[in-house]
Amino acid sequence: MNLLALIPARGGSKGIPRKNIRELCGKPLIAWTIEAAQKSNYIDRLIVSTEDEEIADISRSYGADVPFIRPAELATDDTPGIEPVLHALDLLPEFDQILLLQPTSPLRTAEDIDGIVQMCREQQAPAAVSICESSKHPNWMYYLGDNEVLSSFMGTLPTARRQNLSKVFALNGALYFANSLWLKKTKNFITKETIGFVMPIEHSPDIDTKYDWNWVEYLIKKEASE
Repeated sequence: MNLLALIPARGGSKGIPRKNIRELCGKPLIAWTIEAAQKSNYIDRLIVSTEDEEIADISRSYGADVPFIRPAELATDDTPGIEPVLHALDLLPEFDQILLLQPTSPLRTAEDIDGIVQMCREQQAPAAVSICESSKHPNWMYYLGDNEVLSSFMGTLPTARRQNLSKVFALNGALYFANSLWLKKTKNFITKETIGFVMPIEHSPDIDTKYDWNWVEYLIKKEASE
């Protein structure tokens, strides 16, 4: 199997301006993902898809390939996340499998990357996505209605201790893996055929807000000091 790893990195970011190349503990955010991917035993080619020349230059300086500049119409706030993936597969049709690596998951490791690839290949599954155990159970979630009245997300009042509830998992946004032909057909990584790859919670932070950024920065510095 021939595996393409794709890092999508748009220039525009409303929450944290220029997030993908903002320095995180000594190097651009995108560099954390590039370096983890370079240590993988399974990736045959690592590319960055971007419409931004500065992001392209920085990605190349860290050893990633930028074989094309993404069309601007595929880099808007409203562009579905699958579109840059399908665009890359159209331009690089020789790859049997694809792995999407969001640059906003800087604590994902090469072991995580190899783990999802190995699991999917061993189980002969067409696709897999990374998940982590959720600390919040749906039984303990609510909608907030008029006059701040609570209504249960699950439609029933909680009756069990949290410790006695079954485990639930959430997408962590770090890894999306699929067979290329299957993905071109489904146009979605997640279907009834998709399997879940459980990642440690400590590898799962996804940077979307300034709070997320500060938390990841703290975790990196804490680990470095131990």
